[in-house]
Amino acid sequence: MFEKIDRVLVLGPHPDDGEFSSGATISRLIDEGKEVYYAVFSLCEKSVPKEFPPDALKYELENSCKVLGIKQENVTIFSYEVREFPKYRQEILEDLVKLNKQIKPDLVFLPSSSDIHQDHFTIYQEGVRAFKFCNLLGYEMPWNNFSFSSSIYVVVSKDNINKKIAAIDEYETQKFRPYSGEEFVVSLSKLRGIQIKETYAESFELIRWIVK
Repeated sequence: MFEKIDRVLVLGPHPDDGEFSSGATISRLIDEGKEVYYAVFSLCEKSVPKEFPPDALKYELENSCKVLGIKQENVTIFSYEVREFPKYRQEILEDLVKLNKQIKPDLVFLPSSSDIHQDHFTIYQEGVRAFKFCNLLGYEMPWNNFSFSSSIYVVVSKDNINKKIAAIDEYETQKFRPYSGEEFVVSLSKLRGIQIKETYAESFELIRWIVK
């Protein structure tokens, strides 16, 4: 499936969205020599727990990307206000169009069509518009998905899972979340693996795939 894929773009409404949803797949793609780019649209300053500095997520994102092997120069950070993305749909679309022209990705990972978070759903809607001529996979975030079309499965290794866990572990500000621990990450990857008779996997919604 990834044989003709060289440049991959992950769209994360917030820091850690790419890691939680697709961290093991990102690790596998980098292991296979793909060039991975990561765009994050808010540093969520007003959501950071009070015991941390407001810009803590910026440094956690940088450290997490190092763990996964995403080059620092391949990370783009925008400054939209968390939970307010619907107000800035046109601006976000324009930024996405610019990213498309700059990166020319073969594959884009973005929130799924069933993601109920307002920021995630905005990135999904505008991402489909901006990258309508690209291969598109929607990623899984169970706490935001009332339903999820797991139509694509990516087999990942134990090492890929460990990289994902280590990347998520860099987000000290998010460790209070019940899905932030190793147990949840491993359990979900085992569930998706069992569904395809493999040990570990991540699943994605097929939004668009272009066969040439």
